[in-house]
Amino acid sequence: MSETNDLNATNGGNGAGGDENANPPRINILTQYIRDLSFESPNAPGVLRGQTKAPNINIGVNVGANPIQGSDGDYDVRLTLNAKAGEGEDMMFAVELEYGGVFKLQNFPQEHLLPVLFIECPRLLFPFARQVMADITRNGGFPPLMIDPIDFAQLFQQRMAEERARQQVQPS
Repeated sequence: MSETNDLNATNGGNGAGGDENANPPRINILTQYIRDLSFESPNAPGVLRGQTKAPNINIGVNVGANPIQGSDGDYDVRLTLNAKAGEGEDMMFAVELEYGGVFKLQNFPQEHLLPVLFIECPRLLFPFARQVMADITRNGGFPPLMIDPIDFAQLFQQRMAEERARQQVQPS
C-alpha cells in the first residue's frame, strides 16, 4: 500500500508518467469587450409595420488575432459579425459587431498557436457575441437574430487554403 502512495506522490497522484503533464496547455480569458457596435434601420418605422415574409439575411464572419505588446502569452482576439436583413428600400436592418477578448495562452507548442487563436478563442467568444446580436436586433424592434453556430475550424482551414493559394500566385 505504501508503494502505491509513493508512486502516486511521485507522479502527481494520477498514475501517469512523470513530467509530461507538469505544464499542460492553458487558455484563460482575461477580459471580453465590445470594440464596435453599429445598428441601422434606415427604413424604420415603415419597415416595422406589416412585415409578411421573412427577409433574406446575409451574415459575415471574420476573426483576427494579435499579440499584446509587453505581455507574455497574451493575445487580443476579435470576432467580427455583420448581418444585413433585406436590401435597398426593403432593408430592415444592418448590424455590425466587433467583439473581442484578451486571452492568456500558456504552454502551447508554436505549431498549435494559430489554430488555438483562430478556432478555440473565437469559439469561446461566440456565445457572448451571438447574444449581443440577438439583443440589439430585438431592441431595434425586430425578432432577435439568433445566429447559427459557426464552424471556426472550417473557416480557419478555408483561410489557410486561401493564404497558400495567394502565396503560390505571387512570383518568388
